[in-house]
Amino acid sequence: MTHDVVLLTQQLVRLRTVNDPEAGTAEAPAAAVVEELMRSFGWPVQVEEVAPGRPNVIAVVDGGGGPGPTLLFEGHTDVVTEGERDTWTVDPYSGDIVDGVLWGRGSADMKSGVAAMIHATRRLQLDGPFPGRIVVAALVDEEGMMLGAKHFARSALAAEVDAAIVCEPEAGEVCTCAKGALRLRVALRGAMAHGAMPHQGRNPILPLASLLAAVAGYERELGERFGEHEHLGRVYLTPTVVQAGRREQGNVIPAEAFVHLDVRSVPGVDHAEVIARVGALASAAGEAHGVTASVEVVDDRPPVEIPADSPIAAAVLGAHQAVTGEPGRIGGVPGTTDGTILFRDASIPSVVYGPGGKWIAHQADEFVAVDEIVTSMNVYTEAARRFLTGE
Repeated sequence: MTHDVVLLTQQLVRLRTVNDPEAGTAEAPAAAVVEELMRSFGWPVQVEEVAPGRPNVIAVVDGGGGPGPTLLFEGHTDVVTEGERDTWTVDPYSGDIVDGVLWGRGSADMKSGVAAMIHATRRLQLDGPFPGRIVVAALVDEEGMMLGAKHFARSALAAEVDAAIVCEPEAGEVCTCAKGALRLRVALRGAMAHGAMPHQGRNPILPLASLLAAVAGYERELGERFGEHEHLGRVYLTPTVVQAGRREQGNVIPAEAFVHLDVRSVPGVDHAEVIARVGALASAAGEAHGVTASVEVVDDRPPVEIPADSPIAAAVLGAHQAVTGEPGRIGGVPGTTDGTILFRDASIPSVVYGPGGKWIAHQADEFVAVDEIVTSMNVYTEAARRFLTGE
């Protein structure tokens, strides 16, 4: 089993599963590998195409030990782009192992986690009957709009899940909380004019500058109100994209300007309040220049937090100690995971725990230690046993 989980990780890493329509790539090749392996175990498998070429693969493994809870193992099969290849010192899709380290895009985020959850479930199944059942879900589009998790969360099966382990890389931490993510697009609309005659137009760039300063002040205000969360840190309102005009033309005042705000919140922050406040700041900035403002919510993912003594957290903490001999450490996810959607849309409590460094995701020369893959597989097996048996 140890050899198999590493081989599966390599096999998945060697597949470029970036959602890249121009290149014609998506998650389908990885989904096919996962489906074939699950069927070879005799598991009943559901393949649900969420978008063309982007299938969720879900197996339901009955423990054969009578009634009991339903535990979900969840991971995603998409990866972010490798970016410029000359920033890598290794082939991003080699899956090579050098000195105990497996290299490549998705090695940590999160094909090793997908491999570990599949083989952990198989190991528990082979060890003998267990109560309840395990749902093993390899979903699509976590790196995008989380379409796979949203699709699964609407299903009848999701309504039967009692808890989930999301197998993202967290460097051995048992993450019981995750920041919220609110993505806003603010539009400021004025009137186009010649750069030599600005009085004939209404320049949206001027209030945009005022808005950015006001947003920075609002971020400081939220920081004073909510302080530093023990595991998640502070609230952030980060401008990520600023755009004015449709092309580079230095003698034209554009009619429109836009800014995207990436809001990262902690428990207690009211997203509706943030949306309203940003809208008010944008309107106030625009009024002085005769410019109108609007706010579009691109995505809204709430912060989530479950108690450290909840059954699923206790099971993973206990399993980590049993397998590694070291006490489990509670942590937090600085971004969001599919677990955010599972909690928001299906009320599934989850912890995030998996092989790989917390900060290595999306970087060049991504890697995961082989030992961490094996350790996570063993922890998943023990955590599932504890949760399903109620220990």
